Parts: sequence; structure tokens; C-alpha cells
Amino acid sequence: MADPTQWVFWTPNLFVSIGGKTSWLAAVAAAKADEPLVVAGVLLSLVVIYLASKIGGEICVRLNLPPVLGDLVGGVVVGVSILKLLVFYAPGDAEISSTMINLLQSTAGLEPAAARPTFAAISEVISILSELGVIVLLFEIGLESELNELIKYGPPAMIVAVVGVIMPFTAGTLGLQNLFHVPVIPAIFAGAALTATSIGITAKVLAEIGQLGAKEGQIIIGAAVLDDILGIIVLAVVANLVKTGNVEVTNIAYLIVSAGVFLVGGIFLGRFLSPYYVALVKNLKTRGSVLISALTIAFILSYIGAAIQLEAILGAFAAGLILGETELQQELKAQVVPVADMFVPIFFVVVGAKTNLGVLNPAVPSNREGLMMAMFLITVAILGKVVAGFTVLTPGINRLAIGIGMIPRGEVGLVFAAVGSTTGALSESLEAAIIMMVILTTFLAPPLLRVVFQARSGEPLRSPVVESAKE
Repeated sequence: MADPTQWVFWTPNLFVSIGGKTSWLAAVAAAKADEPLVVAGVLLSLVVIYLASKIGGEICVRLNLPPVLGDLVGGVVVGVSILKLLVFYAPGDAEISSTMINLLQSTAGLEPAAARPTFAAISEVISILSELGVIVLLFEIGLESELNELIKYGPPAMIVAVVGVIMPFTAGTLGLQNLFHVPVIPAIFAGAALTATSIGITAKVLAEIGQLGAKEGQIIIGAAVLDDILGIIVLAVVANLVKTGNVEVTNIAYLIVSAGVFLVGGIFLGRFLSPYYVALVKNLKTRGSVLISALTIAFILSYIGAAIQLEAILGAFAAGLILGETELQQELKAQVVPVADMFVPIFFVVVGAKTNLGVLNPAVPSNREGLMMAMFLITVAILGKVVAGFTVLTPGINRLAIGIGMIPRGEVGLVFAAVGSTTGALSESLEAAIIMMVILTTFLAPPLLRVVFQARSGEPLRSPVVESAKE
């Protein structure tokens, strides 16, 4: 059985071939990072991240936009597209383009020989903190979600997820082949990139506009979780097709079974053991017993999710659902908020910082073909998810809001682009088209989601974030 982890390892900011020749670890092994300056660089990076998050968020709040959009835009400003304060190490780069590294060289005495490994180390630490941020976010979202409501809306969520995978995948693959004469395997890979949904971005927006507990919010979250699972399966299948030229049925079966057993089994086992957890926590006398014990459970389930080739965020979400059913829910939610405020902005700013607006420049000849394909992919990406939203037959549901809530590809779409680039399946123009699709779907969804909810209610949405700030 083919194991995707044998050929690619992903972090939000870089990907490396484990068994091949592209590992940056080998490239920087000969040099040694300046450890004190790694710490200094990480601290400066966090200062940049928090300033970008706060400034962007405050501007968006005053424009009645979701603060998470400010995180993304702030990330773009400080990232690779503009200021280059927050950029990430890539082994193929001929020179270091990081303003942060240049600052460390000019003010802190970073030696040129140590610049590259120091840059790599800083990038890796920020990558890990970003991963931790999305894990905390999904744990918090799980705590705020009602398990009974998710189960209640499970069937429509399943339909939305399945249609939201099949429609864009089929339309994207066939369209690229017939309209742009893209070869079969690259077309399939690009079509697969259209299947993803970024649960982190949508869930954050829903929470900010007070719609996470609504029927639409529960369907979106349930469908996004299923989309993540289906997306992982599609990615493994397509990557295996690129690598071997055929698809191993055993690998597909393993992923499907492990996903089902992990989520369903984990939730049911957690509900059975949760009374013992509550009794244990009540007997603990040390500071932070509720928060630390809960995060321990979240990290254990996240590890299991990653270890069985799913995603760590699915484990964190399951842990939040389980603990959200206990009598400690309200106390735990209050204690998780400061942790989320510290780590979650890192994730969103990093997503924005990685966004390279250079791929949108039509003056670059290689971008022109990509622009045409990007327009097609963006259209399919939006319509495919919107159509999926209209498959919900439950009366009184805002179907357009469900479809728009499934639009953002975010970091999940970048994973597909990264793996496609690593395997050599994508041309430069097609890779640029996928990145552009990810950028626009990620940035369009937050404001559109607010608009469609507001249009349905007929009243301005009151964000809990803004209201609490006013108080």
C-alpha cells in the first residue's frame, strides 16, 4: 500500500520530499544556524504577525468586515508580496529575500554563512506555530459546536460535501482538457485542487458574525469536515496516480475506513469516557488543570489524526466536540479564548504572507496563460460549491450562505498546489492558476458570507467580537 507520507511532508510554508533530493534539512546541514538569533528572529516575526493582525483586524472591524479578513490582508502586506518581513525559506532560492534576515545581519551581527540555516530554522518555527494555531482554532470551534446539531444535520452536510467535491472536480478536469488542452494528469490534479475547503477560515468567520450555532453554520462545519476527509483521499489518490500511473484501491479503502473509525469511534469513545475526565479534573488542585488537561486530549487526538494520514485539525475538532458535551464546557471555552487569541492569528497571517500577488501580474508572459486558466478555475471553484449549497432540501435554510461558506480553499488548496509542484505534475502556468484560485476564493468568501447572512435576515449582523470590544 502506498503511503503518501513516504514521498511528501507538508508544513504551511514549505514542503519537502522525504525520500528524494529536495529536503532542505540536507541542504542546510553543512552550515549551522545562529541559535540566539533564531530566537530573536522568531520573536521579531511574532511582533510583525501580531501588529499585522491587530492593524488589519481593527481596520476591518471599522469597515464592518470580518476581522479574519484583516489578518489575511495584513499577512499579504508583511509577506512575500510587499514588505517581505514574513517570508519563508525555500531551498531553490538563489538568494535570501527576507527583510527580517537582512535586519538581523545589519543590526544583530548575523554572519552571512549562518544566514541561510538561520532563515530555515526561523521559518520552521513559525510554520510549527502556525500549525499549532489552526489546531487551537479547530479545538475552539469544536467546543462551540453542538454535537447533537452536527449529527442532526449530518445527512445534508454529507450531500453538500460530496456534491462540492464531485462538481468542481469533474468540471475543472474536463474544462482544462477541452478548453485549454491540458494533459490528463495535470488536469486531474488541478481538478482535485478545486475539491478542498478551508474549514479554519470559514469557521472563524462564522464565529465572528455569530452564525456558528445557526443551522447553516452547523451544516457548513459538518460539510467542511467531510470535505477535508474527502480532499485528503482525493489528494492521496491523485498523487499516487502521478507517481505510479495507477491507483491503488487498498490505499483508498484504508483512508476511508481510517477516517470513519477515527471520527465516529473517537467521538463515541470520548462521550463514554468524558464523565471520568470531568471527575479527574475536579480532583486536580494545581493551576490550569481544566485547560491543560483539555489541550492534552486535543493534542493526543491531533497526533492520532496526523499519524493515520488524516489531518491533525480533525483530531482537534473531535476533541472540542467531545469536551463541549461535558459540564466543563463554559469554563473551558473561557480559558481557551486567550490561548486562541495568541496562536490563531499566526495561522491566518501566515496564510496571507504566503500569498504571492506576483502571479496576478499580466505583464509577466508566463502569467498570461495562467490568468486565463485561473479565471476558469475561479469560476468553477465558486459555482461548484454554491451549487452544492443548493442541494440542501431542509426548509428555511439559507442555501446560498452554505455554498459561499464552502468556497475558501485557503491553506488546503495550497497543499494541493505544493504537492503538484513537488511531483512535477503541474506546469508553471497551471500552478500559478491554482494559486490565484486559492487567493481569490480565500479573500472573497469572508465578506460574501457576511453579505448573504445579512441579506437573508434584513438586519446588520452584530459580530460578537465587535460587541465585546465595545463593552
